[in-house]
Amino acid sequence: MTRIDDTPPAWDERTQLTTFLDYARDTARAKCDGVSEENARKSLLPGSPLMTLCGVLNHLRWVEYYWFQVVFLGEEDEGPWTEEDPDREMRIAVEFPLARILGEYAAQSARYRELVAAHGLDERARRAVRDGLHVDLRWILHHLVEETARHNGHLDILREMLDGTTGG
Repeated sequence: MTRIDDTPPAWDERTQLTTFLDYARDTARAKCDGVSEENARKSLLPGSPLMTLCGVLNHLRWVEYYWFQVVFLGEEDEGPWTEEDPDREMRIAVEFPLARILGEYAAQSARYRELVAAHGLDERARRAVRDGLHVDLRWILHHLVEETARHNGHLDILREMLDGTTGG
C-alpha cells in the first residue's frame, strides 16, 4: 500500500481537510501491511479486549459511516452496534478477513470523497448530535481527522506489540 503525502496539492480549506483525512486513512491501512490474519485478530491489551487491528479498522470504517450517512445525510442508522453492545463493530471484526475490512474501508472512503466534494463545508448535518446541535461538514471532517489519527496511535502500538513492526 502506498500512502499519500500529507501535503495538499492546493491550499484551500477543503483540500487541506480532505488531504489530511486521506493521509490518516492511508496510514491506518499501511499499519496492516504484511500482518498475518492471526495477528490481525489478536487482543493484546487486557483492559481493552476489543482492541485488535481488525477491530480498530472496522471501527474506523463504521465511524465514517455514522458521521457521513447517519448524521450528515440523516439516513437510518444501520450500523452493527446495538444498545446492548455499543462496540459490536469491534467485536465482530475478528470474524472477517483483514483484506475484506481493508477493501470495504477503501471503497467506502472513495464514496465519501465524492460525497464531500458534492457538498459545501458550511452545509449542516440533517441530524442533531447533542443538545439539538447540527454540526457542519467542516466539523465532521475535522472530527474524522482527529478520530482516525488517534486510532492510528493505537494501531502503532498494536503492530509493534504483535511483531515489532514500527513506522509506516
